[in-house]
Amino acid sequence: MNAEILCVGTELLHGDIVNTNAQYISKKLAEIAIDVHYQSVVGDNPGRIKKGFDIGFSRADIVICTGGLGPTQDDITKEALAEYFNVEMVYDENSYEHVKEMYSRFRKDFPKNNMRQAYFPKGSIILDNANGTANACILKGEDGEGNIKIGILLPGPPKEMEPLMDNEVIPYLKQFSNQVVYGEKLVVVNIGESAAEEMILDIIENQTNPTIAPYASAGKVIFRITAKADSKEKCMELIEPVKEELISRFGKNNAYVTETGKVEDKTAELLIEKNITIATAESCTGGMVASRLISYPGISKVFMEGFVTYSNEAKMNTLQVKRETLERFGAVSEETAKEMAYGAAQAAGTDIGVSTTGVAGPDGGTEEKPVGLVYICVYYKGKFNVLKIKNTGSREIIRDRAATSALDLVRSSIEGNGQ
Repeated sequence: MNAEILCVGTELLHGDIVNTNAQYISKKLAEIAIDVHYQSVVGDNPGRIKKGFDIGFSRADIVICTGGLGPTQDDITKEALAEYFNVEMVYDENSYEHVKEMYSRFRKDFPKNNMRQAYFPKGSIILDNANGTANACILKGEDGEGNIKIGILLPGPPKEMEPLMDNEVIPYLKQFSNQVVYGEKLVVVNIGESAAEEMILDIIENQTNPTIAPYASAGKVIFRITAKADSKEKCMELIEPVKEELISRFGKNNAYVTETGKVEDKTAELLIEKNITIATAESCTGGMVASRLISYPGISKVFMEGFVTYSNEAKMNTLQVKRETLERFGAVSEETAKEMAYGAAQAAGTDIGVSTTGVAGPDGGTEEKPVGLVYICVYYKGKFNVLKIKNTGSREIIRDRAATSALDLVRSSIEGNGQ
């Protein structure tokens, strides 16, 4: 079976909030091999909501709708679903008691219009919402040609929708799918998206199962390898030879698997696994390297300290960068990056010091040192590993890519030392 996701809310159309519901639902459906062919968003308009259901059911077996389950007159998703299946709205005593209980819990008076939340299309499976007043529902029926159609109505707030999706909707839908979908993410660094795709174009052109989907991110390319089979274990068997072939082509130093697709997660895993301590010394990235490392749970075991030394004075006073180095080579130089990395390791007493210094722009570049030039250095086991990169784009893009490159340089420095 295939599905369409219909999200209701004028605030979504106006961009006031990000539509995270569609992303979450799509991921959950993919895990049980139910394909999502379309996603739609409509405002709080009765006519357009009804049309959204008509269109959705015309091209999908399942329509999962979020939003429009509240007590006000524009909350009419239940009525629209009932109209599509040509059934009446009926009162549910348990849902009425649920709404009253929730208002009692909130210590608020029970408005009369909340009675609307106790009515559902006849024949619905009603799903108790433990985190809000609006219960959800599932309604299975047929279209005019006798095809099975399933309408699922969920509340809009993610904190209410997600538990219902996990605990009620997915278990219900599993009966309509005997397969699972499983994917792994292969991170590729030091190779651009076009070049990386060209290197494996023959595989992509002949793919069936698994499939390979590339997408670029700051300073890296991620290839998602996805398989469909009757079990996760079988999916992993299908993925393994494809994954190994990709790594072989890109090179082990340029490609590796992470569950999240984040370079920092791979780096943090290595640091923790091998008990290697680290300190950061950042200029142009302004703490981004430290921040991304700190986002990984358990990193406190090995991350000791982060220095943001933006000015020359800070580099000299905090990291002991020599004045002569700055005067002779400048703040943006290999020599300064080395002294920053070494100074961070010495100041924090760590195994590794990693530094970034560059021209993030949009101003400040010269012919010799243009905007986008960044020097990165990792000091580890008495050795300096220096990387010179030249990026283009906005200030944020340059900084983000530099942070990614710094984190990956830490990884390659550890692995290159045979640790």
